[in-house]
Amino acid sequence: MDWKKKVLEEIDKRQDELIDLCCKLIQFPSENPPGDTRDISKFITDYLKEAGIETAAHESEQHMFNLLSTVGTKSDKHLLFCGHTDVVPAGDLSRWDFPPFAGEVKDGYILGRGASDMKCGLGGLIFVAALLKRLGVPLAGELSLFIVPDEETGGHFGVPWVLERGLITGTAAVIAEPSSPEHPTIGQKGSAWFEFTVEGTPGHGSLSPFKGDSAIVKAAKAIEVLQRLTDMKPNIPEEMREIIEISKNYVREREKTDVSAVYDHVTVNIGTIHGGTKANVVADRCTIEVDSRVPFGIDYRDVLNEAKRLLLEVGIDAELKPIGFRGNANWTPSTEEIVHYLVESITDVSGKEAYGVLQWASSDARHFRNHGIPVLQYGPAELSTIHNFNERAPVWQVVQAAKVYALTALKYLGTTDGN
Repeated sequence: MDWKKKVLEEIDKRQDELIDLCCKLIQFPSENPPGDTRDISKFITDYLKEAGIETAAHESEQHMFNLLSTVGTKSDKHLLFCGHTDVVPAGDLSRWDFPPFAGEVKDGYILGRGASDMKCGLGGLIFVAALLKRLGVPLAGELSLFIVPDEETGGHFGVPWVLERGLITGTAAVIAEPSSPEHPTIGQKGSAWFEFTVEGTPGHGSLSPFKGDSAIVKAAKAIEVLQRLTDMKPNIPEEMREIIEISKNYVREREKTDVSAVYDHVTVNIGTIHGGTKANVVADRCTIEVDSRVPFGIDYRDVLNEAKRLLLEVGIDAELKPIGFRGNANWTPSTEEIVHYLVESITDVSGKEAYGVLQWASSDARHFRNHGIPVLQYGPAELSTIHNFNERAPVWQVVQAAKVYALTALKYLGTTDGN
């Protein structure tokens, strides 16, 4: 039996089932916060059970469930298919052109919150695992679904929670995070999120600036000086220079504006500002949240130290409290077997040249790398709609991604009959 040919043919025959599965996943409003994944987790568990796959559910936090399912034969190879069930909140419903949890198909797109990030990719992983089981494909290694509830708010109760407890491990992993159709992401920048509070002296607003010391005015100086974090010069490792240039060229072609500088610069985003009590009161306190991303060749701790130094320049001695993810840039070399097979599978399915690139954001991939598991990300998406209103994903990409997942598993694990 030519299992690769058979599985691809079956995906074509059953693509309506695949699309329906993705739509049903979207119809569960698993917004995070609050992160309640009870209903969607039960649906996934029941779907897999119908295919003959048992699922272990691990509740890491109230109403947050990590799902683990395995098919295949125990061997020295264990491939993890990872995806998250949570989505960012839909936000202002009046700014959507369709109900955010409609989970419907229109004009070649699957519509709804999470379509691109990442329920269509998740649906592809689940569908492929179930299909391999239904067809009785004699995998020569183990394939596990590793479905997590908490990625969008930092992921503390998802991938790291499971890996740190040794509930599962693997020799390679694929995460169905959104990517371009021919370019999986094989690395990501680091991150140094922080918040700090500026103190002031209150007074009557009618006397400012002659009396009182406005924390908001001081915070404005802080915001301005922190922009200089982008001046930090990375010492880019030799082995990273080629992939950074490849990624720069890729993003120049993809984006309408050239943002390629993000790959070798620190970025700094002032995310929130909270300060003051009333218009006629001199603000006595102002808290600022900062999202800073860190390129290869700079340690995130050096970014925090530089931020502290810059604030002192403008007379602000504040504690930089950690928020979100802190860590260095990380990647999986293109020489890793799982990267080779997935990139090759994209070309096999699409007929187009494929290669890995770096992403400027961060994801659960860092946790796998921290545990010595080679990982990359590939998933269907309309990239401009991620975390945006009117999120959607192209149907053709959903089908292509499912085929890539299936081929990658067959190539990486092999079959006991050698076909």
